[in-house]
Amino acid sequence: MNKPKPTLQERLARRRIRKPPVLIYLFLAQLWKWFMLPKYNVHYTYRVDPKRYKGPYIVISNHASRVDYLYTGVAFLPHRLNYVAGYNEFFRSHLRAVFHILQVIPKKNFTPEIYTIKEIARVLRAGGRIILFPEGMSSISGSNQPAAIGTGKLLKHFKVPVLMTHIEGGYLTNTKYCLDDRPGRVDVTVSELFKPEQLESMTENEIQLAVDKAIHHDDYAWNKTARVKFDGHGEFAKNLHNLLYWCPRCGSELTMRGEGNAIRCTRCGNGATLNDYYDLIPLDSSCVIPETPVAWTDLERRNAYREIMADRDFVLREHVRLGVMPEHDVLKDLKTSELAGEGILTISRDGLTYEGTRFGEPCTLRLSTDQLPTWGMCTDTSFFTTYVDGKYYEFFPERPSTGKWLHVTEELHRINGGKWKNFPDADTYK
Repeated sequence: MNKPKPTLQERLARRRIRKPPVLIYLFLAQLWKWFMLPKYNVHYTYRVDPKRYKGPYIVISNHASRVDYLYTGVAFLPHRLNYVAGYNEFFRSHLRAVFHILQVIPKKNFTPEIYTIKEIARVLRAGGRIILFPEGMSSISGSNQPAAIGTGKLLKHFKVPVLMTHIEGGYLTNTKYCLDDRPGRVDVTVSELFKPEQLESMTENEIQLAVDKAIHHDDYAWNKTARVKFDGHGEFAKNLHNLLYWCPRCGSELTMRGEGNAIRCTRCGNGATLNDYYDLIPLDSSCVIPETPVAWTDLERRNAYREIMADRDFVLREHVRLGVMPEHDVLKDLKTSELAGEGILTISRDGLTYEGTRFGEPCTLRLSTDQLPTWGMCTDTSFFTTYVDGKYYEFFPERPSTGKWLHVTEELHRINGGKWKNFPDADTYK
């Protein structure tokens, strides 16, 4: 009797990671250096010289955009880095082969996973170098999330030097709400964050907080001083309403619409244009507009927190389409999942529930708020993702409500005592 063909997931779980092959890695890195860095106008500042580190080390970085591998890979040449990347990306046809060749380590975002730790250990024992982005995903709003739970524990466990790159301008070059390239300038600073003896003496929590402080960044605030012009092709506000869904003047939600360079409320007309510096310019003197898009999303988070606290029975509900990972065939045409059904997604203090269909059969998915600290947004802000019982799911909301789902989910996790907290200096709850 023939054995069933192993699934893509089973094959991935059997991989044993090695250091990237020298010639292929250096060839690709040189191509990035010649053709991509000039395009994005990338500048490097070195506070330490990576070449003086002869043994294994770990690199961490703020995760500004989907092309951060370009900026970070070149920064450490001729050293080769094993990247840690989202598990779901290994099933996309345009990434799968290069991920395998370059020995990228898969990680299920915001989910504890022994496999990833074992493979990181394997590379470090062989004298290799690891790079990871502790936020778990690229920036959603232009600022960044705190490090994923367990980052401090991981760094303390390995006790190797920890270097870092700090990326400025990366989000404004490649925003998450719109996938168009918007070249301007990207600044990358390379430094040392921890020596092994520092990790030895610090607690896991102290390391976690130090990482949060090191990676914290706001691209919009940075450009208030840097004043870099970006080429938005006349569409700086395209799809921005997925993030800026609340009107600061009339208080309506899901009434904002971003098109061209302007975002405006379809109910009261409040709005702004974005110029080449991403400044928000009110449409007229009666408009009420926050200073930056990040400040705007902070106000939305505050509203979500207050709404939940004011109503013990708070519920957010949305009709969604359901996407799943294929078992045997990779995803083509830049897809991130295959559509499998539709239903109603609900979240409250009691947790998350999906009630609907999956491949024509009834399907129910459940997660507690403790199991769901945040959502993944692997490409853009039109949908969100998570893992249930180790399986990957995507939810495509009927309305442009992803920003609301993000804030509500994170605040319910924290209100219910979840371990993943906001930055200590966050002022969004005042």
